[in-house]
Amino acid sequence: MANKFDFKFDKLNLILRQETLADHTTVAKVIEEAFKDVLFSDHKEHFLVERLRNSNAFIPQLSIVAVHKSKVVGHILLTKIEIKNENSTFESLAMAPVSVRPAYQNQGVGGMLIRESHKKAKGLGFQSIILLGHADFYPKFGYQPTSKFGIELPFEAPEENCMAIELKENSLEGISGKVCYPKEFYE
Repeated sequence: MANKFDFKFDKLNLILRQETLADHTTVAKVIEEAFKDVLFSDHKEHFLVERLRNSNAFIPQLSIVAVHKSKVVGHILLTKIEIKNENSTFESLAMAPVSVRPAYQNQGVGGMLIRESHKKAKGLGFQSIILLGHADFYPKFGYQPTSKFGIELPFEAPEENCMAIELKENSLEGISGKVCYPKEFYE
C-alpha cells in the first residue's frame, strides 16, 4: 500500500501520496494532458516516466501523485543522476517531469508536489536536485542556476533554465561537473 503523506491542500482537499502500480495509466494521461499545449515539449514525457520507472534510477518513494476526490490530478518524479568531473562522481536527483491536469493548474498543486518531493528526497538522504525548467517558476522554490555551482547539463539549454537546489545547506559546495542522466532520458 502506498504511503499517504500528512499534507492536504485546504482549498482542493488534495492528498499527496506515493504513486502505485494502479496509478500508472492515469498518471500517463495526466502527463499527456499537462504537456499537450506546451510549446517546448516533444509530447513524449509520459514515455520518459514509463522508461524511468523501469530503470535503476527509479526511487518509488519519489514518484508522487496529488489526488482530489479519488482522482489523480498531478504527478512529480525525481530520479537518480550523477554529477561527474575528472576526479569525482556525486549523486543527485533529476526532477522530470512535474505534471498537473490543466483544470488544476495555477492553483498550487505543482508547488505542493515540488515541496513534498523535496521533503521526501531530503528524508531519504539526497542532498540536491537538478532540473531544466521555467526560469520564472522554479526560483520560487529555491532553485538557482546550475552555473552558480559549476554544474553543467550535457546538452545546450539557456542558462536561466538550468537549475539546482541544495536540499541540505551547502551540499553543492565544492561540487562541479557535468550532469549524467540515465540512458532512459535519451531513448
